[in-house]
Amino acid sequence: MGRLYCLLGKSSAGKDTVFARLMADKSLGLNSVVTYTTRPQRSGETDGREYHFRSVEAFRELKESGRMIESRTYHTVFGDWHYFTMDDGQVDFAGGDYLLIGTLESYVALRDYYGQDKVIPVYLAVDDEERLLRLIRREKAQAKPNYREVCRRFLADEEDFTEEKLAELGITPHMNIDLDACAAEISERILRARQK
Repeated sequence: MGRLYCLLGKSSAGKDTVFARLMADKSLGLNSVVTYTTRPQRSGETDGREYHFRSVEAFRELKESGRMIESRTYHTVFGDWHYFTMDDGQVDFAGGDYLLIGTLESYVALRDYYGQDKVIPVYLAVDDEERLLRLIRREKAQAKPNYREVCRRFLADEEDFTEEKLAELGITPHMNIDLDACAAEISERILRARQK
């Protein structure tokens, strides 16, 4: 029986980096699930790799299709950005284990949709100071940096990922201080789960 592992964490907790490391681990043989967004593509991103980038009009049409599992709207300094997950054929549990990057809300919706035994949260945690420095470095690399949006995301994460919410969902963190150690710990967790 395959499982869907949801890689969760605050902004700049290292989700993309850990995701890439886990996907490259041949012993895991994970399948990736790419979610959708209406936010603009950042420098270095590719449609269909980090996200399926869609227009607001396409988001509305997909929502009406009845195949949308979950959606979230963030009120950013650039306007509303929608993030969403579709039942678009990417997940087939007969085909093995899957990995996606999500939020607590998307994890809960996927768990409710596919079943608690099939959807597993993997939460990455990083010290706030390090995370803020990473956010600033990432924004600085953009063509038009917007540090107000960095501040908004940083503060929103404090509300979205409270210790109470994590405890309520039974989620414990994988500390992402050392990338190699963190990726190895998660890999071991996935391999152990396959033996049960």
